[in-house]
Amino acid sequence: MQPKHILVVDDDPEIRQLLSAYLGQSGYRVSTARDGQSMWALLGQDTIDLIILDLMMPADDGLDLCRQLQSRYPAPVIMLTARNAAVDRIVGLEIGADDYVTKPFDPRELLARTKAVLRRAGERPQAGAPSVSAGSEPEYLAFAGWKLDMRARQLESPEQLIISLPNSDFHVLRSLLLQPNRPLSRDYLVRQAFGRPLNNGDRAIDVCISRLRQHLEHDSRHPVLLRTIRNEGYMIHLDRTGKA
Repeated sequence: MQPKHILVVDDDPEIRQLLSAYLGQSGYRVSTARDGQSMWALLGQDTIDLIILDLMMPADDGLDLCRQLQSRYPAPVIMLTARNAAVDRIVGLEIGADDYVTKPFDPRELLARTKAVLRRAGERPQAGAPSVSAGSEPEYLAFAGWKLDMRARQLESPEQLIISLPNSDFHVLRSLLLQPNRPLSRDYLVRQAFGRPLNNGDRAIDVCISRLRQHLEHDSRHPVLLRTIRNEGYMIHLDRTGKA
């Protein structure tokens, strides 16, 4: 099996060297880029399985690069952000990044996040994959007029509009639908969506819920379906017929 190919995009040569050596020793193939221009050049030359992207590069807007990647090269993205850049982390997650690590960081933490994101990306069924067998997870979860396609990781609206979901949003919605009318803690949902425990000040799950509410609720400010349960977490509210 070919090792997963990771692209590290950071203007700091010491960080590029550190991550190239550390991730390489952990069994990954690593390429590095110092800016957006060299990143796009490498993406045009080879297949990349994961991008580790610094958001604070002098020559480039990391958030803009992250946004462009979602449409031009939809590989999973882990953001590197400054410790006090909470707004950038939230915006990055909102536009589709899969996770973030704050600087300064422990390489072991980044390695753990890398493994979790790659594992979740690898769970996405490939085109032409066989149908789900009897007794395993269903192909669709139907609720309140909506359908969640478990293979394509897409939502189908009551009007049959198709909405693609980021990996994290899919895992959050799937977890809630498999346990309807039951509050699930933010820590549990973080583990399901990102494969890691909840950190202090971590709003990644709140961002996922906010995005899902934009799709599912008539008024996201007054949610009926995706409810916040104070001091417990989040819950999807359905009656016995699967309606909100």
